Amino acid sequence: MADNRVLGVPIEGDGWEEIERRLDQGMQLWIVTTNPEILLRTKRDREYREAISRADLRTVDGVGLFFVLNVLRRKTARLTGVDLAEHLLRYAWKHHLRVGLLGGEFGEVEEAALHIRSAYPGLEVLAEQGGVVAEDGTEDGATEAARERMMIFSPHILLVAFGHPRQERWIASHRSDFADVRAVVGVGGTFTFWAGRIKRAPAWMRSVGLEWLWRLLQEPRRWRRIWNAVIMFPMVVLIDRIRPIR
Repeated sequence: MADNRVLGVPIEGDGWEEIERRLDQGMQLWIVTTNPEILLRTKRDREYREAISRADLRTVDGVGLFFVLNVLRRKTARLTGVDLAEHLLRYAWKHHLRVGLLGGEFGEVEEAALHIRSAYPGLEVLAEQGGVVAEDGTEDGATEAARERMMIFSPHILLVAFGHPRQERWIASHRSDFADVRAVVGVGGTFTFWAGRIKRAPAWMRSVGLEWLWRLLQEPRRWRRIWNAVIMFPMVVLIDRIRPIR
């Protein structure tokens, strides 16, 4: 697909079929599931924008970004982080690949791993909580130890849930530590869904772009993040088209 730029960040917007084709060709991919929150952060953080731009692919995650690209007549697929992670699990199971899970809230990653092992019998999974990762991607001792255990496991698929901007900066610094990795993705709150702590929106709401409303009803404290993603983001992009980011 075309290399679209939003707030100075290239957005390929590939769907799963294209990603799978690249994996089948033996490509090693760092994939950023790009959403309005990430892009708004890159607007005020040039170093973060440069890190995001070094990824191999940036998918369209978030209805606000998908809406903006459609208004700008830039055709892309929409592939949420949760859906991409699910595709990668199925791909790993089909091809007998190892999967690493790193990060998440306290206890989440172990609960997510139980779900995955039940859904994909025989899949090799290593779950590591880690400790604290700073906004610049710097590890504490617990995270460094978790990374070293993950390096010994040597996953083919590595899913990292430190939240942005920490997970992208951590990946930028450490993706080369994993010699066998084929795909590494920052998956944000995906482990929360897999752990069963929050339920995903019904399929019909996801299909019409109302997953944000479902999250708001379940987690009212997220109202500011949802406001920024759904209302503020399109306005910022419009302003940027008049005065582009340098």
